[in-house]
Amino acid sequence: MGRRAWVAVLAVALAAGLCPAGAAGQGRAQLTFWSWRGEDRAFYEGMIRQFEAQNPGTSIEFQTYKPTEYNTVLSAAMQAGKGPDIVHLRAYGALQPFARPEFLVPLEDKVPELKTFSSQWLDGARSRADGKVYGVPFAVQGLVIFYNKKMLQSAGVAPPKTWEEFIAALKTLRDRGITPLANGGKEGWTLEIAMGVLGPNFYGGTNFYDAVSRGQTTFKSPQFTGALAKMQEIAPYMPQGFMGVSYTDMQQLFINEQAAMFIGGIWELGYFKSQNPSLDIGVMPGPVARAGDAPWISSYDDGNYAVNARSANPAPALKFIRFTASREWGQAFTDQLRQISAVPGVVIHDPQLQEVQTWMRHATPYIMLVGFRWKNPTGSELIQSDLQGLFAGRMTPQQVGEDVTRGLATWFEPFRGQ
Repeated sequence: MGRRAWVAVLAVALAAGLCPAGAAGQGRAQLTFWSWRGEDRAFYEGMIRQFEAQNPGTSIEFQTYKPTEYNTVLSAAMQAGKGPDIVHLRAYGALQPFARPEFLVPLEDKVPELKTFSSQWLDGARSRADGKVYGVPFAVQGLVIFYNKKMLQSAGVAPPKTWEEFIAALKTLRDRGITPLANGGKEGWTLEIAMGVLGPNFYGGTNFYDAVSRGQTTFKSPQFTGALAKMQEIAPYMPQGFMGVSYTDMQQLFINEQAAMFIGGIWELGYFKSQNPSLDIGVMPGPVARAGDAPWISSYDDGNYAVNARSANPAPALKFIRFTASREWGQAFTDQLRQISAVPGVVIHDPQLQEVQTWMRHATPYIMLVGFRWKNPTGSELIQSDLQGLFAGRMTPQQVGEDVTRGLATWFEPFRGQ
């Protein structure tokens, strides 16, 4: 971030933190709820209106910030003892700077609904320092491949299940004059997503994750570098000049039916359908190495809802947080946003989401986000940059594995000397 941009962000943060959280007026509890999810404003404002109708005397203002600036704005406000009453937080490593009792209210004793949540998702809301849960997980994400049913049918291609079938399908689409993949490489995080879809079926899913996160192996392992080598095979089927293709370019290529497949996260489903209701979308897991193997689905807790420890109105803020942990909230979240809620017992009606939920019985942690975003340089920062190097032809899979291992060794003790 440039100096001017940094100063501007800090100015916003200072302005946002001028008033104490939950300033009250004339007997009303006036709460603020901060988020980076501007695209979901209609859902949040609708649920807030529902809560306000059930709780006269409480009002909640939903405020959003740019996703790239949100953590900076929030951190500055919280450090100053201000900030919102209700905090939308990211998970795992990105949660840790805030997961302290001086910033957030520990929730396990105050939100009994959390007892029914999966421990797998609660880990994304848990402090590594004290082991307490500081948030209510809001969404479970899975990484998949979207495909245009009509485009595949017109090319005589069936949805592939194995890697061999996948590469053959991409080749057939290209030979028919169809851009096979919408994916680009301008932004490294989109390549990390692609690795999260394609990699686990080759590096061994959770077995490898458990070993590498315990320091029993490294990213120099042939399992991991072999997965990177496989991933390289998709390069000829990406758009022309793909290293200049941005995330929004990728979305538009798929939405406008200019590319047959899109490797991404299940959160795209609702957006794709809203932008092109006539788009006939199919969803499939990453292709497996051998016929008959169960595909691994990279998954993770997308983030959490929390309460500011300095809120002037902790009781209504906690009441709202309990609302976010309710089946009523989770059902509305899934129905309206077409995402998988972390709330147990939610019934999924969307057929594509139903498929993904079934595949997620064989879920594996999204490797860098869950396991290696705890300190800097994060695993995601390293792999994103190196995947750009790999796809630009500047690095080999072995060099990527070595560089990621070396970077993580600066803070991940088991990798030192490896």
